[in-house]
Amino acid sequence: MQEAKEAADQAAAQLVEDGMTLGLGTGSTTTCALRAIGRRVEREQLNVAGVPTSPAAAHTAREAGIPLVSFDDLSVENSTARLDLAFDGADEVDPELRVVKGRGAAHSRERVVAHQAERFVALVDPSKEVDRLGTQAPVPVEFIPMARAPVTRAIERLGGRPALRTGKRKDGPVVTDQGLWVIDAHFDEADADSEAGIDDPEAMSEALRAIPGVLDHGLFLSEVTTVLIGHPDGSATTRRSE
Repeated sequence: MQEAKEAADQAAAQLVEDGMTLGLGTGSTTTCALRAIGRRVEREQLNVAGVPTSPAAAHTAREAGIPLVSFDDLSVENSTARLDLAFDGADEVDPELRVVKGRGAAHSRERVVAHQAERFVALVDPSKEVDRLGTQAPVPVEFIPMARAPVTRAIERLGGRPALRTGKRKDGPVVTDQGLWVIDAHFDEADADSEAGIDDPEAMSEALRAIPGVLDHGLFLSEVTTVLIGHPDGSATTRRSE
């Protein structure tokens, strides 16, 4: 699906206009988009600036030649610190443009950026489209390490199968940029009472956020305004919220 990802990334880069402030997402999909934007900045001498959602995104943006700013910087000139455009990848997207994010464990910062953006664009390939959220990707839940046991039990009561996310090249749990841990809540198994996936994403979002010790989770239910779906033939389809 690399060709499909690149198609979405190229389409995203074309949305950037001179003078824009951008929200820069985290992950493999947006890495290519940042590089495509950087090429446009160099070629067309675009005056843009970006707020990164992680140190990794900041590093990629610097390498691509995209100037970086913070919300504090923006507040000096703009009391609302609004972004013109933000974009990021997604692990799942349903017909209502609700998405699951957080494979890169940057979803808490991504939420802040998404809420400050006039437009928030999700970049996906066709494999990320689902009828029900939770059928393919787990919902990441970022939490205070000392609350692991009660958070785990709470997720189980909500019907999820919690799994502490551990590092691939290190022993122990993944540590987020906030110094917290992540539990991946799986909802991909059907039972006698319900089908696979999350029955009511809005109710699940509120329930997860209400667990003591939880900072945030990966259900983005109202933030996305546009989804760019890249296809293997190099084309991209646009879906917009109504």
